[in-house]
Amino acid sequence: MNDDWRTDRIGSALRGENPAVMRRLDAGFAVIGDVQFLPGYSVLLADDPTVERLSDLPKLKRLAFLSDMDRLGEAVERACRRSDGDFRRVNLEILGNTDGFLHAHVWPRFAWEPDDLVRMPVWRYPRDRWNDARFALGPRHDSLREAIGDELDRLRSAR
Repeated sequence: MNDDWRTDRIGSALRGENPAVMRRLDAGFAVIGDVQFLPGYSVLLADDPTVERLSDLPKLKRLAFLSDMDRLGEAVERACRRSDGDFRRVNLEILGNTDGFLHAHVWPRFAWEPDDLVRMPVWRYPRDRWNDARFALGPRHDSLREAIGDELDRLRSAR
């Protein structure tokens, strides 16, 4: 598969060409993360590539983005709780220090994480976790990806 979508994640999602997209939400796209050393890691991409920060959005769109972040977080929590008995919680983050577009990280956290990292921010994980092919998104993550998408659908219909 051509990885050009990685250089324009939001534009490719808008064009229906981003294979990481799980669902279109009200103010963005729920995507599965490129790395899965914490299985279920997901990202909410804003649906406008020119928006750099949450405060760039008009109030109603800002609230919709935050609501989408909450929904994705709950979907990841539900799916991960069912798939791994050591699931602990979900961390939600809007950082924006590397990519210049609005996005939110949804990190599931687990009891099996190393003792020196389990209570620390995910960004403390060694760089090799981020680049190791063992943790790259692949077909072995399809069932978890599907479970998160199904939970997103259930949460939408429950509104």
